[in-house]
Amino acid sequence: MLKEWRHRRAVRRVKPGDGRALRRFRWWQSLSRVLFHLRLTGGDGRRTVYTVDARRGGDNGTGEFKADLYLDGRHHAHSGLPAVFPVRGGTIEVRMSAFGLKRCHYVTAEGTEHQLVPDPASAEGHRARLAHAHPTLSRWIGSFSATVLVAALVLLIPQIIEPLSAIPPVAERVGTFTSPVRLPLWLNITTVAATLTASTERALRLRYSRLLDGAAG
Repeated sequence: MLKEWRHRRAVRRVKPGDGRALRRFRWWQSLSRVLFHLRLTGGDGRRTVYTVDARRGGDNGTGEFKADLYLDGRHHAHSGLPAVFPVRGGTIEVRMSAFGLKRCHYVTAEGTEHQLVPDPASAEGHRARLAHAHPTLSRWIGSFSATVLVAALVLLIPQIIEPLSAIPPVAERVGTFTSPVRLPLWLNITTVAATLTASTERALRLRYSRLLDGAAG
């Protein structure tokens, strides 16, 4: 019931587009812009291309996280995130994490899901090309990213909990906690940097775990 309510609410947030042309992806936008495509062929053989365009850091002017939907290269609709765009044969669902998209899928009326294809010029497109050309290397990179996040949880979370437990109201209710892990500042900084890099790599593949990536964000 709650999921259906959120779905309907997201659909109601969709606003019509203004018809402007889609701007091509530039290399310097790799860290700020995501671009995904969906190509559909109708029963009459006519091909339609939907494109989702979003910014990792939010809108340049307002900071709002939103997505724009283009139909055959023209601005068709826009919505705040998470977004659900009604399209031919189903909907396109878009959700953002702190590191990039965590969902960009076409969901048919029957419930079948298909991930949209990243633009070849985007960072997600380069990562997908690596996975296609070197699948074994890609799996190793993915496994390493997950391992880094697990290690970061083990190393950083206890150190974060310790000062929080020392806050008087918390200490009175649950007691204080002494972290068994104490890392030097430089190693903590290195761990945080590695965590951000690992979560960004996973976002390029639209991989998201509330425990791992959510904690990192």
